Amino acid sequence: MLHPSYTDLINAVNSEVEPGEQPVVQSRYSIVLATSKRARQIIGGAEPLIAKSAGKKPLSIAVQELYEGKVKILGENDEDEDEVKAVEAAPAEAVEAAENTEE
Repeated sequence: MLHPSYTDLINAVNSEVEPGEQPVVQSRYSIVLATSKRARQIIGGAEPLIAKSAGKKPLSIAVQELYEGKVKILGENDEDEDEVKAVEAAPAEAVEAAENTEE
């Protein structure tokens, strides 16, 4: 059995949503995507945000971070705005280099 369960994790992530607003996470699929993305960040070298993470697998760390509220899931609109800000803040050469490597 998973601990925390999917419903516990969804409730923890949506705990800061005001009544009447649409929840950030509405399905198990969304939770799976969020935890896998965070696990990939940890594998890529990001520091875990929880104590006693030594010896734990990246996915377990990601689940615990979400459950404790250490990581927030951005909605689609928030994510697009952050990407635009990041591109605006980056020098033109770096943006061109990133575009050339994608092709």
